[in-house]
Amino acid sequence: MGLMDRMRGEFVDIVEWTDDSRDTIVWRFPRYENEIKMGARLVVRESQVAVFVNEGRIADVFTPGTHTLETQNLPLLATLKGWKHGFHSPFKAEVYFVTTRQFTDLKWGTRNPVIVRDPEFGMVRLRAFGAFAARVTDAAALLRELAGTDPQFRTEEVQEFLRQLIVARLSNALASAQVPVLDLATQQDALGARLAGLLSEDLASVGIAIPKFLIENISLPEEVEAAIDTRSRIGIVGDLGRYTQFQAAEAIGDAARNPAGPGEGVGLGVGMALGQHVAAGLTPPPAPAPSVVTPPPLPAQQQWYLGVDGQQQGPYDTAALRGLISNRSLTRATRVWQPGMAEWLPAQQVQELAQLFADTPPPLPPQS
Repeated sequence: MGLMDRMRGEFVDIVEWTDDSRDTIVWRFPRYENEIKMGARLVVRESQVAVFVNEGRIADVFTPGTHTLETQNLPLLATLKGWKHGFHSPFKAEVYFVTTRQFTDLKWGTRNPVIVRDPEFGMVRLRAFGAFAARVTDAAALLRELAGTDPQFRTEEVQEFLRQLIVARLSNALASAQVPVLDLATQQDALGARLAGLLSEDLASVGIAIPKFLIENISLPEEVEAAIDTRSRIGIVGDLGRYTQFQAAEAIGDAARNPAGPGEGVGLGVGMALGQHVAAGLTPPPAPAPSVVTPPPLPAQQQWYLGVDGQQQGPYDTAALRGLISNRSLTRATRVWQPGMAEWLPAQQVQELAQLFADTPPPLPPQS
């Protein structure tokens, strides 16, 4: 630095910064031995703040506007220096200009796939990329936590840190959103807004916010994309039988357009086979033969056994019992039995047989 530069540095009248780099977050004002003239003018433009650092400690922060550097305008710095009101000698302090506008040209992407669980496809590996905007919300916290004493702190120095934080948050956001893979495209805006809020909360301690987060694309593995394409084709075709007929008809047309040659006979045979296939497919199937209705089997007749003179007789069905009652071979006192009964009983005590005796007329009286 030459003599004139040193002289100008010792008596700086205007402290300002105009950014032409578009990627600088923090810029330290250069001056010889950090000397700034008391009474100098500090120009802080919109989208900037100026931070004064004295002996490693943040002394004052100035918002946009033109400020005259006097003791009354530097209360904290004046206290640190031990100045009295009206002291007008040059003072030493570092001045950092911090950009508070949005940096909108920041990109992000997943180097490795993010694994999520999908209800339809199971475990799926996803890749995604997009862009986001970042801005400084707390200049003092940014200097303490990230920039430090860097004379020109650029976005490239913090972008990798932001990308890693985004990827870590992305997997949790996708898992907790419980959005099927096939519906992710319709939910990208909602996921972006949610990630912007989560990232802003994480970065609040370092003085950075993420006002906008964009998901440009979420890509699936090739095998999953192939499965989706197959399902789409099946859904478009609908009736696989008609689709087969259509393919056969297309094949016949292709064979007819082929020029005659050594394979003409083969092509003709294939065409005839395809034609038969199409004809068979277009022929409606025969109507099914009417089914024969078979009545159910008749219920089985009850079988009864009689005990007559100590001998077992039978079995007899109900019709046979009526005949026996008519010729007096079966009386009310005759013991009867059928499967399911515990013992032999008189016929008059069996409910099923009592009705038979009621329907049978008594014997005629003897003639006088």
